[in-house]
Amino acid sequence: MKIAVLGLGYVGLANGLLLAQHNNVVAYDIVPEKVEMLNQRKSPIIDKEIIEFLADKRLKFRATTSWEEACNNADFVIIATPTNYDTEKNFFDTSSVECCIYKLKQLNDMQSPVVIKSTVPVGFTRQMRDTFNTDNIIFSPEFLREGKALYDNLYPSRIIVGDKSEKAKEFANLLADGARKCDIPMLFTDSTEAEAIKLFSNTYLALRVAYFNELDSYAAVRGLNTKEIIQGVALDPRIGDFYNNPSFGYGGYCLPKDTKQLLANYKDVPQNLISAIVEANRTRKDFIADEVLGKLSGIKNPVVGVYRLTMKTSSDNFRASAIQGVMKRLLDRGVNCIIYEPTLCVKDFYGVRVVESFYEFMTESNIILANRCDGELVNVKNKVYSRDIFARD
Repeated sequence: MKIAVLGLGYVGLANGLLLAQHNNVVAYDIVPEKVEMLNQRKSPIIDKEIIEFLADKRLKFRATTSWEEACNNADFVIIATPTNYDTEKNFFDTSSVECCIYKLKQLNDMQSPVVIKSTVPVGFTRQMRDTFNTDNIIFSPEFLREGKALYDNLYPSRIIVGDKSEKAKEFANLLADGARKCDIPMLFTDSTEAEAIKLFSNTYLALRVAYFNELDSYAAVRGLNTKEIIQGVALDPRIGDFYNNPSFGYGGYCLPKDTKQLLANYKDVPQNLISAIVEANRTRKDFIADEVLGKLSGIKNPVVGVYRLTMKTSSDNFRASAIQGVMKRLLDRGVNCIIYEPTLCVKDFYGVRVVESFYEFMTESNIILANRCDGELVNVKNKVYSRDIFARD
């Protein structure tokens, strides 16, 4: 089959490479540099499996900046363009997805099934079907981790397609054929239910992050051992010893925007918990900033070093990372901050000086903020402030 992929971020690239093992994939993106890198079999993002696939796998994959080259005569079209949360409208900005659908309608009257992989508000796919008078639009949610996007497609927890037609089953089988895992659970729902599954899944993960962070805040204030409490709680098999490492808060591509979108979808529906999850993330960053300010007491003209802006270990994404929220709170209180982030090739980041030399960074910093620690910080651990209890994401 020929499969078009529109948008080459984590989701689009992970799906494109997965499907290119057995299908002819033509991937479209508006960034020429990214397209050129991919055609040279170089990854534009840090993801172990993506890097290895591009370097070693025989794939039927090519990238292009030509819309027509990608979409003409495609058997399936996958839309994986970004849908950022618009704080003014209090809703996802779905304009990139809508633009793709409009252009596909103009190109071939949507003869090919269109699969939306971008995260969208509940009810969006049904609205698009009504607007464009077609039943050829499907929603299929993604459940990918940053830095593990292709791995999570090769070993998926489940495949969910928001449609019950034969073309929906055909698409699900294409994903399963590319995976290494066998007997993958599959669920076919209506589109609106599939959209809700995506948002409720990510909001539950945010809830879990917020819960263990608030446990850690309590332990820190009361002088208790966070690690021992979490270990004891996690021995209950209904809770489990996973996704429970304290942090500065949840962040990244998905959780901040998806929790806010779900909350917006709750308009006219009674709730307490969903809004509490969003608020808990703000409270945690406030708490961390106050803790750091307390440790700076008595230091004249202190400098706080921000170690890595990235959200997770082995990731190059720092969009909406929690450590940025803490840094902004410190800056608002007049604290001088510097940043060490090897992936940045600029002198400053939003007015904060970026230090290229790690030696200079650790020497100049009175306290080093680290959402996640690694071996580089071992020799300066007396300066490090982190809530990373288990040394894992």
